[in-house]
Parts: sequence; C-alpha cells; structure tokens
Amino acid sequence: MFTNAGTSSFTSFLSRVAPEMLPGRRPLPPGMAADLAPHATTIVAISAAGGVVMAGDRRATMGNLIAQRDIEKVHPADAYSLVGIAGTAGIGIELMRLFQVELEHYEKIEGAMLSLDGKANRLASMIRGNLGAAMQGLAVIPLFAGFDLAAADPARAGRIFSFDVTGGPYEETGYDAIGSGSIFARSALKKRFRAGLSVDDAVRLAVEALYDAADDDTATGGPDLTRRIYPVVMTATAEGTHRLTDAETAAIAEAVVAGRMENPGG
Repeated sequence: MFTNAGTSSFTSFLSRVAPEMLPGRRPLPPGMAADLAPHATTIVAISAAGGVVMAGDRRATMGNLIAQRDIEKVHPADAYSLVGIAGTAGIGIELMRLFQVELEHYEKIEGAMLSLDGKANRLASMIRGNLGAAMQGLAVIPLFAGFDLAAADPARAGRIFSFDVTGGPYEETGYDAIGSGSIFARSALKKRFRAGLSVDDAVRLAVEALYDAADDDTATGGPDLTRRIYPVVMTATAEGTHRLTDAETAAIAEAVVAGRMENPGG
C-alpha cells in the first residue's frame, strides 16, 4: 500500500491505510463538545488586481476565556493558494495540514498541479468528512483563496471560496469573511471594497476590517501594540504566496490604530 499509492488523493489513501488518523473518523463521546477546545475566529479575504489577500486575527477563545493570543490561522495551501481556518482550532489546524499534504501528494503523483476549482472541491470533501464531529460542536469552516493560473485575465485571477459545515463550496465575488467577527468584518468590507483594488490597498482594507471585527466581537483580537502581536496577512499572486513580515504588518496595523485614535467610529 505504501509503495503503490494507487490514487492521487492522499485523503483517500489514508482512509484505506489508517482511517483513524483522519479528523472526522475519530470516535467521540456522546453530547456536545464545543466548549472543550479553543476556537479560532475571524478571517477575511479580498480579491485584488493581480491576486488575492487573506488575513486573520491572532486570538483563540475557549468560552469567555482567551485561550491563546498569537495563534496563526492563515497559511499557504500550496504555491499559489491560501487557506484560513475558523472554528475548533485543533481540528482546523490538522485539517489544514492534511489539505497541504493532499495538494502536494496530488502534484507528485500526477506531475501537475490541481486547478483552483479542483483544490476547492478537495477541501470541500475533507470538510464533509468532519460532519459527525461538527454536529457535536467541533465544526471547522475554512476560507480558501488563490491565484488562478488558468484565468484568461490575470487582473481577475484572484478567486475566493467559502464553505458550509456540510462541505458545500461557494465562490465569492470580491471579498468574504468567516468566523465569529465575520458579520462586522463583512460590513466593513462592503462599504470600502471596490473592484480593481491594488494588492497594497487590499492589505490595508483587510487589516481595517479585522480591526472593525475586534471592535464589536470579543472573540476577535485586534492589534496588540503592547505585545506586538499583529494579524497574519498573506497574498497570492502570479509570483506565488507571500506572507507580510512582522515589520510590514506592524506598520499597517499601527497606522490603522493611529487613524482610529482620531476617528474612533471609523
């Protein structure tokens, strides 16, 4: 089995060889388990001219407590795509890592990269496999975005996909947000987004949307100037995925905070 995988899907291979290692295949005790594990919160994604931007706050909560102040919820899925997680943090991180292996495995077996739609569909099937745990309160909802190498117009190559708890994939137009602060982040994006934003403008807009989410949602963490903890911001363009350095993110976050000092309402 290990020397002849027989399938381009690592998840399918694992389901035959060691199904107990898949997040959705582990037996759970009866009852709700939502309060037993930290939860990751708000992620935003914005399409821009020539790519896409994704950003996430750094707070994880457990009920009314802050479980972690510097969790990282946005990661590269492969060379041209990004994935962010909201929901049960431990399962979300495991699902994200499994998705990274899934894409790498496919590329090694087939000798070619999956299309962006194919990546979204693979992630959807993995979310669907966690439905049992989700029904007991251990739900994971990712946000997926990337640069479509097959796009006819490179300026419109940045695409965003959201999912529901049953694994349904939905392509979003322009922007989207997930997590407990998503309603506030999405409202901020709705007022400020315009088609054709530069990547730099989209980065600034993403940080501002997370600030607005943190302003109204206790589970979303804003820029922590004291501890120097700032959002994770990543881009996916024709050059590949890129994570802004701490210094770059700090400069943007501090500029946003300074602006709100003069106008707290936005």
